[in-house]
Amino acid sequence: MATVVFLALAAIVVYLLMDNRSLEQEKLEMQELAELDKQEMENDYERLTLQYSEMMTQINNDSIIAQLTQEQMRTQQLLQELKQVKASDAREIARLKKELATVREVLRSYIRQVDSLNQVNQQLVAENDRVKDELAQQSQANAGLRQEKQNLTAKVAIAAQLDATGITMTPLNKRQKEAKKMKDCKTIQVGFTIARNVTAENGNRTFYVRIQTPAGQTLTAGTFPYENRQLEYSMKKVVEYAGEEIHVQTFWQVGEYLEAGDYRVSIFADGNMIGTKTFTFK
Repeated sequence: MATVVFLALAAIVVYLLMDNRSLEQEKLEMQELAELDKQEMENDYERLTLQYSEMMTQINNDSIIAQLTQEQMRTQQLLQELKQVKASDAREIARLKKELATVREVLRSYIRQVDSLNQVNQQLVAENDRVKDELAQQSQANAGLRQEKQNLTAKVAIAAQLDATGITMTPLNKRQKEAKKMKDCKTIQVGFTIARNVTAENGNRTFYVRIQTPAGQTLTAGTFPYENRQLEYSMKKVVEYAGEEIHVQTFWQVGEYLEAGDYRVSIFADGNMIGTKTFTFK
């Protein structure tokens, strides 16, 4: 008896250690992804600073040079702020990423302004070619970082994706009992279970349920964005998800004739199809 208890306790300890090791691995991968993202932002700021310098050496307009100098100093200040920020500080990283987009757009506006005034001569064109060569070399140096970042991003996204299991579709008659035939169906009940996922972000989730009839038509209550288009859904439900397993029930009030045959139920969340199942009814 003591041996059995010992083996059971040992199995529990091994399971807990393996689960904890998996969580730690996910955390390390997310931290590494954040570091790569921060490094790439630093490279972008340095590249923009270099472009400001090259533009100022070839412009004879004092007013534009003064403006470029001010923008370059601002870019350098943002770079210093970025270097001092920890990669785990999501709020500051997001702010500096937004600032980076603004700096890039400002630089583009100056390039357009200079071109419109026709104050860029052939020497600047040659210098721009040299800068492009330097940027190409820098891009090659960063190619490994970007590829590694893409791989980690894909791994984290896959791990965080929710999974709908145990999908059920039950036709109910006017007494809210299971209908034996679809012609007697007054309500369709669709249930499913969202599996435990400690990697997924906690918070409110909108689940879309899509029911397709044997004729290929969708019982439609509205649309939602999916893969760069609007997709029809039958029911939707907002549920607070905290990483643990939850059960969800949705209902469709029948207002049309439902024929016998195969009905396909698909579940969507966070822009992904997280489960699907086909049911046959008489």
